[in-house]
Amino acid sequence: MTDVRGDRADPFSRGHICPKASALIDLHHDPDRLRTPLIRTADGWRDAGWDEALDLTARRLAEVRAAHGADAIGVYQGNPTAHNLGLMTIGQAFLRGLGTRNLYSATSADQLPHMLAALRVFGHQVLMPVPDVDRCDLFVCLGGNPVVSNGSIMTAPDIRGRLRAVLARGGRVVVLDPRRTETADLAGEHVFVRPGTDALLLFSLVHVLFAEGLVRPSRLPLDGVTAVHRAAGAFPPERTAPVTGVPAEFVRALARDLAGTPRAAVYGRVGVCTQEFGGLAAWLLIVVNALSGHLDEPGGVMFTTPAVDPVTLLSRAGHGGSFGRWRSREAGLPEFGGELPVAALASEITTPGPRRIRALITSAGNPVLSTPDGRRLEAALAGLPFMVSLDPYLNETTRHAHVILPPTGPLERSHYEIPLALFAVRDVAKYTPAPVPRGPEQRHDWEICLELWRRLTRAEATGRGPRRSGPAAAVTAAVDVAVTAAVDAAARTGLRLGP
Repeated sequence: MTDVRGDRADPFSRGHICPKASALIDLHHDPDRLRTPLIRTADGWRDAGWDEALDLTARRLAEVRAAHGADAIGVYQGNPTAHNLGLMTIGQAFLRGLGTRNLYSATSADQLPHMLAALRVFGHQVLMPVPDVDRCDLFVCLGGNPVVSNGSIMTAPDIRGRLRAVLARGGRVVVLDPRRTETADLAGEHVFVRPGTDALLLFSLVHVLFAEGLVRPSRLPLDGVTAVHRAAGAFPPERTAPVTGVPAEFVRALARDLAGTPRAAVYGRVGVCTQEFGGLAAWLLIVVNALSGHLDEPGGVMFTTPAVDPVTLLSRAGHGGSFGRWRSREAGLPEFGGELPVAALASEITTPGPRRIRALITSAGNPVLSTPDGRRLEAALAGLPFMVSLDPYLNETTRHAHVILPPTGPLERSHYEIPLALFAVRDVAKYTPAPVPRGPEQRHDWEICLELWRRLTRAEATGRGPRRSGPAAAVTAAVDVAVTAAVDAAARTGLRLGP
């Protein structure tokens, strides 16, 4: 394989691909990509066979759990997990099945406020409405730059073209952002807002909707409207304008336009999340869309109906989401969805006492670069008694591991996009077989997780240590078939919420 290009015949992407996709070929041929396990010694790194690396990992994890309990093992999962069918299924069964409260992921550095708002309002942490941008006549964007991100929590290939189509049919695109972004340049309507004040701005929009009799509730049943009305009374735009920097007359005009445009959507992304009042701002995005009559309405923000619906699957398994069941030891940060905020990871490694992390598993992530206070985390990693990384690179994070277990690359495994289909602006289902065969000694992420689970379970059950044998070919083949069959069955039966 020499190149990766968009498929113009694809009914959804229409040939558009993002930079990550076009770079897959570079990743595939990268000479620095690891293809065999590495073990760190006093003299540096050395190649190892899979049996040796898996045995060492299982034995050390078993020793830590036996001596200090399940919470002594920490887990960090990076963003690529969402684009990996094996890690989304078998990987979660293993990593979450370890029973530790010290689970971390990129979620808390990105979209957690949106998920918390979804849990509080709709009862499920991934039940988030998506802008129906293809039928929208007024698209309002806060703290997002979809022209660059290609749509985040809004799977919209060629979002630049879709937004241009809004303008071409006489609609408007309005951007409220502290920076004049690429999306703002396309929109032509850009208003600066001071960082961290989005919640005040949104509360003022709600205030105007009520004060001027513009509330047009969507057809969905709404609870708590009176309480929202009462809370918004304290935030007229004339009061918030000196703080937000957004003129009061603009806020009032925008509220009127939202209420008066049959097909309008208010969208916010990472800029809304990464601030002190991110959870409140994410909730208010839902409130504004609901009160202006654009929640789950054509041209507004709509709930998707994916062929494989994780909302239904997780709900039936009793996993709709959770908040505050436990807290981090030092800062007292609350759990969400079974995970602690990654900002607490360093302190959970360095702070003595029960539940202290003494062994860490990282998978598909480089938190030293991508999470808050990376220098502190890097120093903490250097003092860990044991660390293992499921990663194809020796990087800023994995260089602190004692064992690196490199999985196959994206072009060497089959795929079905579960999370992105959940947030797609059009329902789409697409299964892709592996374009390139893997090497004879390479292993998929899920095979590594499954084998670690087998060896760890046996070590703890017998006390004799892991069994020195490669993965049972029949078992791994059966799991591969089972996962693919489950996806196929879910898609064919239309397993989802609703009628």
